[in-house]
Amino acid sequence: MSDLQSEIKKRRTFAIISHPDAGKTTLTEKFLLYGGAINTAGSVKGKATSKHAVSDWMEIEKERGISVTSSVLQFNYDGYCINILDTPGHQDFSEDTYRTLMAADSAVMVIDASKGVEAQTIKLFKVCVMRNIPIFTFINKMDREARDTFDLLDEIEQVLGIKTCPINWPIGCGKEFKGVYDRNSKMVSSFQAVATGGSKAAKETDLSIDDPALKEEVGELLYDKLLEEIELLDGASDPFDIDLVSKGKLSPVFFGSALTNFGVEQFLNHFLQMTSSPLPRISDKGEIDPMGDHFSAFVFKIQANMNKDHRDRIAFMRICSGKFEAGMEVTHVQSEKKMRLSQPQQMMAKDRKIVEEAYAGDVIGVFDPGIFSIGDTVCVPSNKFRYEGIPTFAPEHFARLIQLDSMKRKQFVKGVTQIAQEGAIQIFQEYTAGMAEIIVGVVGVLQFDVLKYRLENEYGCDIRLEPLSYSHIRWIKDRTIDPNTLKGVMDVKKVKDMKGNPLLLFNNEWNIRMVLEKNEGLELMEFSKE
Repeated sequence: MSDLQSEIKKRRTFAIISHPDAGKTTLTEKFLLYGGAINTAGSVKGKATSKHAVSDWMEIEKERGISVTSSVLQFNYDGYCINILDTPGHQDFSEDTYRTLMAADSAVMVIDASKGVEAQTIKLFKVCVMRNIPIFTFINKMDREARDTFDLLDEIEQVLGIKTCPINWPIGCGKEFKGVYDRNSKMVSSFQAVATGGSKAAKETDLSIDDPALKEEVGELLYDKLLEEIELLDGASDPFDIDLVSKGKLSPVFFGSALTNFGVEQFLNHFLQMTSSPLPRISDKGEIDPMGDHFSAFVFKIQANMNKDHRDRIAFMRICSGKFEAGMEVTHVQSEKKMRLSQPQQMMAKDRKIVEEAYAGDVIGVFDPGIFSIGDTVCVPSNKFRYEGIPTFAPEHFARLIQLDSMKRKQFVKGVTQIAQEGAIQIFQEYTAGMAEIIVGVVGVLQFDVLKYRLENEYGCDIRLEPLSYSHIRWIKDRTIDPNTLKGVMDVKKVKDMKGNPLLLFNNEWNIRMVLEKNEGLELMEFSKE
């Protein structure tokens, strides 16, 4: 096996998804502890006195204690090179998560044991299913009161429509949480509560299911219940089938407590064995083999002003094939320009290190001179092709963006354009006007707050947002159609996106149906594929 192939085989690239507060950021940090990437876990809630979560770097995230952008974190563990794509849990930032999932080979779904499957989990899960990526479930917070374990599995199967296979099984919960039983090794790891700071793990004692000391350790009542549940599981649950896991049809389930580190390393070890190295990607020339010699990558995220010291724009690229070497010449396929990717770096949230080389499966950040858009492909000049685009989802909330200081027009236009290029907001203009009136569309209203905060703090622009009553947006499929020539568009706002594509803003579904009825042959789309 060549050096290239062995490096790529070591890679594991996955995203962590969950509803807010299920413990996703805590789980991410514990992975980093095991990999030696950080020494102590930060406080996730972002209190002024505490160390902040490593993966939450933006000022507004620290103030509110929520993750609003995806972070990329790389570390080595047990011979593997692991790339974690940590995603925002809050539904108002779900579009960033959709795009990040395009760069992942598998997903870890974190579920709160007391709440089960929540609304945002369903939304994100559907994106994973759309891509058929393997989904691993970590049922968290077993050291607190939890719902019935069988009910939780049943809910995952019923609500998400995926079969489950528990790899381990909890013994009790909350104050009665005694540990987990590994179904394969038939060993029980017993749980002893510890302080939840930076120590690597709660103290664990491993006992065989047949060891008489186990009954004493967990108590007769829980011991008898465990034996009963194991028998039930062995008879009723789906058998483990790696082929179904790899197709996203069966989710291996693990139980533990990220806050106390209990069950986290066990989960990580199983996960690394069950997942595959980087997978092939679809392009306009068919599937691209990650083990191929030719370097290629696509842009899935752009972030400006990640660090006030740098004042730059970073384009995050998922390497899909071959090896990247600093200074190599590549073609930016969309503009057909040759370029050198300058200052290639890997991230630990906002901390950066310059890299000399990276391989398929890795994520690198490169300096963006303003040329990149989400979904763009870069590859070696001798082997040109284009990866599938990343869909632009339809915003659901709209506002008119008003600049309060006309003297700062230049910064204002730059700020709005750059934030829009990152994909967090979409900007539209009157179909017949220039930048005179800017309309902002977002998936969740909290993004308006982030926009206002960033324009004021990063670009020095005071703005006002005037909410608009529109709630539905449709792209006109035939771009040659002038929206002003359509019939029945009195109550419809006619706009264009940053690429000049014509769009219509509607107040309700009824308006959409009326316009379609009055304009025979008109085709409207819910999202743009560019």
